[in-house]
Amino acid sequence: MTISIKIQPNTYIDSVSLMALSTKANQLAGVDQAIIAMATEMNKEVMKNVGLYTDEIAQAQTSDLIIALDAKEEHDSVELIKKIETLMTEKKEKVSSQTSESFTTIETAKKAIPEANLAVISVNGQYAAREARKALNSELHVMMFSDNVSVEEEIELKELAHEKGLLMMGPDCGTAIINNVGLCFANNVRKGSVGIVGASGTGSQEISVRIHEFGEGVSQLIGTGGRDLSEAVGGKMMLDAIDALESDEETKVIVLISKPPAKVVEEKIIARVRKADKPVVIWFIGSEARENEEGIYFEKMSKSAALRAVTLAGIDQNSLDVHPLNLPLIDEVRAKLNPEQKYIRGLFTGGTLCDEAMFTAKERFSDVYSNIATDQEHLLHFGDASKAHTFIDFGADEFTNGKPHPMIDPSNRIARFIEEAEDSTVGVILMDFVLGYGAHPDPVGVMVPAMKAAKEKAASQGRHLEIIGYVLGTDLDKQNIDEQVEKLTSIGATYASSSQNAGLLAREFVVKGVEQ
Repeated sequence: MTISIKIQPNTYIDSVSLMALSTKANQLAGVDQAIIAMATEMNKEVMKNVGLYTDEIAQAQTSDLIIALDAKEEHDSVELIKKIETLMTEKKEKVSSQTSESFTTIETAKKAIPEANLAVISVNGQYAAREARKALNSELHVMMFSDNVSVEEEIELKELAHEKGLLMMGPDCGTAIINNVGLCFANNVRKGSVGIVGASGTGSQEISVRIHEFGEGVSQLIGTGGRDLSEAVGGKMMLDAIDALESDEETKVIVLISKPPAKVVEEKIIARVRKADKPVVIWFIGSEARENEEGIYFEKMSKSAALRAVTLAGIDQNSLDVHPLNLPLIDEVRAKLNPEQKYIRGLFTGGTLCDEAMFTAKERFSDVYSNIATDQEHLLHFGDASKAHTFIDFGADEFTNGKPHPMIDPSNRIARFIEEAEDSTVGVILMDFVLGYGAHPDPVGVMVPAMKAAKEKAASQGRHLEIIGYVLGTDLDKQNIDEQVEKLTSIGATYASSSQNAGLLAREFVVKGVEQ
C-alpha cells in the first residue's frame, strides 16, 4: 500500500461535487482507492476505517480539503495526485463556463437575484443547518440534500419554516420536483394534477414515473427528509406540504409516501387528511393494512398507489396497460432453477425500492434479512455475509460515508453482485437501475460485463442464474430508457416493468403458487 495525502487549506467543495470527483478519481488507472473529502471528524473516521488515515489528516481543520490516495505499487502517486487535481480544475472551469455568476454566500445570492425563492443546501452536515437557517431568514424555501444533521436542528429549522410559511425539505431530502423542475435525484416527468409528498426519495421517484407512464403528470413533488415521520420530528414537513398542495389549484389528487411512520405520527397525518378537500392516496410501505375511508385510499404497493392516483385524476384504467405479471415466464424460470436455488438476493441503489421488494418477500418467507431491517433478528450489519433471502440497500449510511451514492458510483454493488452470483443456493438476483437527474449516465451498461460473466459462469457449472432488473425512468430522461432496457435483456436478464412487479417476480420465481 502506497498512501499519499494532499491537504488544501481553507478550500470548500460541496458534497455532491466531491462525490462525483471521488468517483472519477477511483476510475483512474493505478488507483486502488481514493477519497476526496472535507476534513470533518466523520470523514476522518471513514479514512481510518479504510486505512487511509495519517497524522497529517489528523491535524487537518474542518475547512480543509483532503485528497487521500492509495496507489498501486507500479504507479507514481505524485502523478496520480496531479491527475486528481486536474479533474478538480476541469470541474471548476466547466462550472465557470456554464454559469454567468457565482456567489459565496446565500445572502449575496439573494441580493443579486431577489426573485429567487428556493435554496438547495448540499454542504457537509456540520455546516448545513447554519446555511439552511440563513436561507429561511432570507425568505427562501429550502431543500436540504445534506444529511448528518441533528434531530434537534431539524426540528428547529422546520419550526422556523412553518412560522414563515416556507417549505423545509430535509435534511437528507434527495428528490423534489418544484414547478416542473427536478431537484437532486429526480426523473423528467410531465406536468399534471397529482401532487406528491414523500419521506422517501426513490419511492417518490417510482410514483412519479408510474404516474407519467399512465398518462398523467406531477403538479409538485415535495420531499420531507427520511426522519420527518419519526416521533421526534412529528411529520412537520408532511403536514405543511399537505397544506401547500391543498392550496395549489393545479393539484387535484395528493399522494403521501413513507416507510412505516411512528404510530402516533401516522395517526396525526391521517387525522389531517380526513379534513382534506382533495382525494388522498397513502402508500406507507410496510405499515399495517387499513380500510379505505371517504376520500382516503390506502395502498400496499407502489404501482397500485400510482394507478389509484391517476384514476382519481380522471384517467380511465381500462385504457391503460397495467403490466400484469407474466405467468408463463414464472413457470419457465421455476423449471430452470435447481432445487437448491431457493433464495433471492436483492442489491439496490434505492432504499425504498429495496424496502418494497423486501416486504413483498416477507409476505411469503420468514427468513428475510437486510441491512435496513427494523428488527435485530433479521438485521445485517456492514460487512455481514448474506443469508437466506437478503436485500441490501447500498445507499445506506454505512456504504456512503466518504463515498458517492450508488446511483452515481455502483462499484460497491458490482463487487457484491459478483460475490452473490457465486452462491449455488441463489436463484434470483434482483437489482434496480435508476435514471434521471444526478444518476449515473449508463447504470445498466456499467453492470453488463459482470452480469454477462456471472450468467456464463453459472451455466458452465450447470445452473441457471436469474437476474431481474428494474429500470426506473421515463422516456424523457437523459439516459435513454429503451437503450438501458435493451442492454439488460441482451445478456438474458429479465426486465421488470415496475418496482412492484420486480419484487413480485423475484418472489414468485422461487416459490410455488402465484399472486397477481
